[in-house]
Amino acid sequence: MTLNLEGLIPATILPMSEDAQIDQPEFRKYIRWIGDQGPCALAINVDTGEGPHLTQQEKLRVIETAAEELNGKIPIVAGLAGPFTSQAVKQAQDFKLAGAQALLVFPIPAYLSTPLDPEIPLRYHQAIAEVGLPLILFQLQPNLGGVNFDAPTLRALCELDGVIAIKEASFDARRFLDVTHVVESLSRPITLLTGNDNFIYESFVLGARGALIGFGAIMTREQVQMIEAHRAGRLDDAKELGRRVQRLADVVFAPPVANYRARLKEALVMLGVIDRPYVRPPLLPISEEERALLRKTLAEVGLETRPRKAELQEMPA
Repeated sequence: MTLNLEGLIPATILPMSEDAQIDQPEFRKYIRWIGDQGPCALAINVDTGEGPHLTQQEKLRVIETAAEELNGKIPIVAGLAGPFTSQAVKQAQDFKLAGAQALLVFPIPAYLSTPLDPEIPLRYHQAIAEVGLPLILFQLQPNLGGVNFDAPTLRALCELDGVIAIKEASFDARRFLDVTHVVESLSRPITLLTGNDNFIYESFVLGARGALIGFGAIMTREQVQMIEAHRAGRLDDAKELGRRVQRLADVVFAPPVANYRARLKEALVMLGVIDRPYVRPPLLPISEEERALLRKTLAEVGLETRPRKAELQEMPA
């Protein structure tokens, strides 16, 4: 399968039942829906899909299910979170067998020291790369449990065999621009992916070639069209699409940011894409006030919602 990451890579949600178990039929339906929206790949078992709250066996089943539904049409990028080297290697081997075509390598607790010894992330990524799947580096803001690599460490990571892309998710435009300069200085090309849901369109103006983002789970086709318009030089169209996309993204990723998963599911229910908005504890559902704001914002950005079940029951026959 050709792996071209220059486009939209949605971080997919994972539908749950009321008892917080994976809803396989709903997940299959969602994967079919999002696969038809034009993404260049799908990111599975990452934060948006509640990856940190899944067992290893559940993660494997999620990848296998997605692979069955996609049937080789769209690559799968699997989130890999260690937290130590031998376990990360075993995860990578299992994910490869389950159907993943690339790995998004999450920051791990061993990085959380200042200054960070660059040998720690270098050796960690080298060991994972030996499994034979392409790697996507992940720079994530510390407030979300990640790390901002210094330029020499980032450059050394980018030069590792097997690394094909970097997801930059500092949520800081200045830092994102610094990473573009590192990528431009490399001896070989790698793909710069934005992970910044707070400036999606602007990331492409600053040099992104693709986007691996949680907000890609919704308004997927609009983001695909935005990227295509920017690439084709239709900047007015791209900017207008970016404005619509960002309006909803700012509501979904409002503080507390941890609620974005529940907000995405609630919005997808309103759009009729999935049937239930349940998240796995300790994640919490959102309030009625947030639901009302989501419904209002969906209408503002031109998305047609379906009535809530309570509203349907009140409608005359």
